[in-house]
Amino acid sequence: MKKVAAFTPYFTEDEAGQVRAAFLATRALEGDASVSEFIVRATMREVKRLQRKHNQGRSWEPVPAGSLRHGQRTRDEIRQRDTRE
Repeated sequence: MKKVAAFTPYFTEDEAGQVRAAFLATRALEGDASVSEFIVRATMREVKRLQRKHNQGRSWEPVPAGSLRHGQRTRDEIRQRDTRE
């Protein structure tokens, strides 16, 4: 069994509500045992899409734990994201 690495995604209340609703509405249909499994499956689908689009379909070299910035987005980052949507 592979070692599990932990991530903590931060969702707005509205986003989190939609994640929970989608999981509950589709878990029996899609086979997700937990909301974590649902989030992992959705995230890996997006990773594969980005690999096809930006990396000739190849996997990227793994990035070690601790290499990414920690914590939630800053207020400026949230404002910029909200203006793009």
